[in-house]
Amino acid sequence: MPTLSKRITGIMPSGKDGWEVHFAALTRKQAGEDILMLSVGDHDFDTPAGTVAACVQALERGHHHYIQLAGLPRLRAALAKLSTDCTRLETTPEELIVTQGGQGALFAACQGALDPGDHAILIAPYYATYPGTVRAAGASFTEIEASAERGFEPDPEMIAAAVQPETRMILINSPNNPTGAVYSRETVEAIADICRRHDLWLLSDEVYWTLRGSREHISPRALPGMKDRSLVVNSLSKSHAMTGWRIGWLTGPADFIRHLVSLNIVSSYGMADFVSHAAAEAVEKAYGVAEIAARYRDRRRAFLDAIRHINGVAARGSEGGMYVMLDISAVEPDCEAFAWELLEAEKVAVLPGTSFGAAGGHVRISLCQEEPVLREAAARIGRFIAGRTSRKAAE
Repeated sequence: MPTLSKRITGIMPSGKDGWEVHFAALTRKQAGEDILMLSVGDHDFDTPAGTVAACVQALERGHHHYIQLAGLPRLRAALAKLSTDCTRLETTPEELIVTQGGQGALFAACQGALDPGDHAILIAPYYATYPGTVRAAGASFTEIEASAERGFEPDPEMIAAAVQPETRMILINSPNNPTGAVYSRETVEAIADICRRHDLWLLSDEVYWTLRGSREHISPRALPGMKDRSLVVNSLSKSHAMTGWRIGWLTGPADFIRHLVSLNIVSSYGMADFVSHAAAEAVEKAYGVAEIAARYRDRRRAFLDAIRHINGVAARGSEGGMYVMLDISAVEPDCEAFAWELLEAEKVAVLPGTSFGAAGGHVRISLCQEEPVLREAAARIGRFIAGRTSRKAAE
């Protein structure tokens, strides 16, 4: 076989992405075991019926063809209004491009903002695809750890110290996956100031903005001097329960978006016609949005209450999103070992914190299960920790 490109082999250089526990648990669950799956961020409920009906209707009406590369005009208009709500800055359809999910928006942003040899700054813990997406653009990166003691909010002074002559972009995510942290206005303003001073792009992943709990969502796009240097990743996957539909979008300066149409020509060649019509109606009529936000708010409260009295664990930063980061370092500093042992002993699947960068000593809990399942999972985790602690005390 001829040699593979350095570009493709360098995306995941270790060949290991931290999801091994999840896929092992999934295989066992599909074989009939009673595994509680708290390892993946995919809803345990279906897309709202109104969206499904709109898709069927679009198919029946013959929406089977190629559409505009930047996205169906009706959908772009609907998403522009949604972006205005999200970022609190008036957005026009020309300032966004529809992509294959939020990951497609992230990929497009990095391809548009980074050249080979450029440098980016990532805030860890981060969504697991961030490093590979930056590498796919030929760029390097520095991880800045947002510590649990700070509620997983980054320290702007540490970010400023990481800026290099080759730095072109800072990537932030609030509400955050995996920690659930919602960044304060003070933090976002400080990071925006670094971008203004060093002439950097600020790539802001705001996929979970509707699942922010009681905290205010601050988008850097609306801050002074930031409209022309902010790129906002968004998606209907979480807010509208459309994970498998693959509808995301990137908001940014109109000229930046215009150039990304060229990227679409040689990558996706646009989106599916009938899916785009269904997505437009889902956005226009806000199918499921309020209910989904309320559901995850209640689930977060239920799980945090259930783990409150478990000795040796703590949860910080869990204010929004669909996840809780559980600090288990007092029980087992090796979070990957903890995740494997928990799966074997109690049949609960969680992801080790190291799947998301600098988050050793933590495991991520997905809230994509009903409250009774989350309470049962918390009971099993408590039983596992109690048994493990007793065994160690007896040794």
